[in-house]
Amino acid sequence: MMSEHEQFMHAALDEARQALAGGEFPVGCVMVADGRIVARARRCNSAEGQRNEIDHAEVIALRRLVAERPDLDLGTVTVYSTLEPCLMCYATMLLSGIRTFVWAYEDVMGGGANLPLYMLNTLYAQMRVHLLDRVLREESLHLFQEFFRTGTYWQDSLLARYTMAQTVQAKP
Repeated sequence: MMSEHEQFMHAALDEARQALAGGEFPVGCVMVADGRIVARARRCNSAEGQRNEIDHAEVIALRRLVAERPDLDLGTVTVYSTLEPCLMCYATMLLSGIRTFVWAYEDVMGGGANLPLYMLNTLYAQMRVHLLDRVLREESLHLFQEFFRTGTYWQDSLLARYTMAQTVQAKP
């Protein structure tokens, strides 16, 4: 039986597949409150010629959420992402009040979730977060391997080398 975390990660993976189909870096994100998806997004503008580092899936989903549900207590939101949120996304979501993060694949190059909040200034040091990694990791890993076989974004990066060196377990 599929867990709730797996159910929502499948939705994030669907977003990532759509990003990949469009030639984008395969990051998908869903935001969940009260057992329902309240926002979803995928990475965009990572392709050659239109590249920017603002249109990350988490930032796009958060913008949609605050625009459509300004009354929602963001402390009740759980973020599901196919890749560990980067430092920019993680800090943005923390400052917005989100404290629960679930991701599939670790970002060994730019992941922000290992940031030692207790060592930072008071604003961050007092935050208590809940982190859960490796939910449907293999499915996400497969998408990133597919991307790095053909994509141009971060092609010669530590993340690309690490990803391509991983072994995907065959499904029974």
